[in-house]
Amino acid sequence: MKKHAVITGGNRGIGLELSRMMVESGCRVTVIARNFSDFPLADHKEISCVEYDLTDISGIKNLMSGIPHVDILVNNAGVMYSLPYDQYPDDKKQSIMKLNLEAPVELIKAVAPGMIKKGAGRIVNNASIAGQIGHPDIWYGITKAGLINLTKSFARLLGPKGIVINAVAPGPVETAMLSVIPEERKKAIKKMVYTGRFARADEVAGAMFWLATESPEYINGTCLDINNGAFPR
Repeated sequence: MKKHAVITGGNRGIGLELSRMMVESGCRVTVIARNFSDFPLADHKEISCVEYDLTDISGIKNLMSGIPHVDILVNNAGVMYSLPYDQYPDDKKQSIMKLNLEAPVELIKAVAPGMIKKGAGRIVNNASIAGQIGHPDIWYGITKAGLINLTKSFARLLGPKGIVINAVAPGPVETAMLSVIPEERKKAIKKMVYTGRFARADEVAGAMFWLATESPEYINGTCLDINNGAFPR
């Protein structure tokens, strides 16, 4: 029986590359996104498109109740505003906290019972180097640090029940999100990395695919750095 993967924000960027990898590996995929106007895989027979705004936290439980058993959950959707800490509107604070942090928690809560019953499941969270360093976008950094922490917390809670939960922490990636990073900061980042370029979406997606499908189950509760030397540890 084919495994079923749910990917939030699986319609573009890293999520799109991951959706491709999942269906090519033989998985059925449900993509959750706000809209699918530019999704090239919308008509793929193994992909279901669910239009939903994940900042609507209260509706996530009901949303997931209508989706078949989930073997793999990828919390990929996220947003960054790159605003100064003292010029951050309340609505932006609320939306970034809901989408980047609260929604992953609710989605994990929704899929956990089915995974526990089956005694197996994989969850991958797309965090960021922003959660590991002092990041200019304070609220983005807060949400990504929280995502790394909740990965470790849920792995401790659900790991004994057969569920493998990990995260990735990429540096900047060649996606639409780059457009909100100031040019001077982009130049500085390129000087810090070993190869003088940003990551490609498929490179990050490949690491997430490995964690979601093939990595040893003993790799659990960890965060995989993907930053090409920008934050060597």
